[in-house]
Amino acid sequence: MTLDILTPEKNIYSGEASLVQLPGIDGSFEMLDNHAPLIAALAKGVVKFKTNAGEKKITIGGGFVECLHNRVIVCAEGVSDN
Repeated sequence: MTLDILTPEKNIYSGEASLVQLPGIDGSFEMLDNHAPLIAALAKGVVKFKTNAGEKKITIGGGFVECLHNRVIVCAEGVSDN
C-alpha cells in the first residue's frame, strides 16, 4: 500500500509500506494491504510502519488518518522522528 505522512509544514514520508500501526484515540490499531476504507482520529503516540528498508517509527502529537483504495494518508501535528 502507499503511505503518506503529512504535517501542515511538510511531507514527512511518502512511499510503500506493508504494515502501518497507529495510535488511535480509542487504542492502537494497524492496517495491512487492501484494508477496508477508514477515517479515524489519532492520539499522541508512535506511528510504526514497515517498508522494504525495515521498520520506521515517527512520534506524532495527534491527527487523522484516511485509508482508501490501498492508500493511507496520515495528517499529523507535533511530529518528531525516532
